[in-house]
Amino acid sequence: MSIYQKITNLFVKKQKIEKEIATLQKSCKHSKKSVKQVRERVDSSTPVIRYICDECLKILGYPNQQDKDNFFKE
Repeated sequence: MSIYQKITNLFVKKQKIEKEIATLQKSCKHSKKSVKQVRERVDSSTPVIRYICDECLKILGYPNQQDKDNFFKE
């Protein structure tokens, strides 16, 4: 198998995995969230502070200043 074929197969698998993750996150109730430091995009190395679902790890939104301050105190 050539490198091109291996890479193509990996991209196909990646796409399937991303679709499955999206489906699971869409069905999640997001009943418990917390403030965490995450990468906002895959290609970004700079961390950002966001609300994250504790069950499915989906980024839910932006914390207010008080929640950010509490996060940095921990």
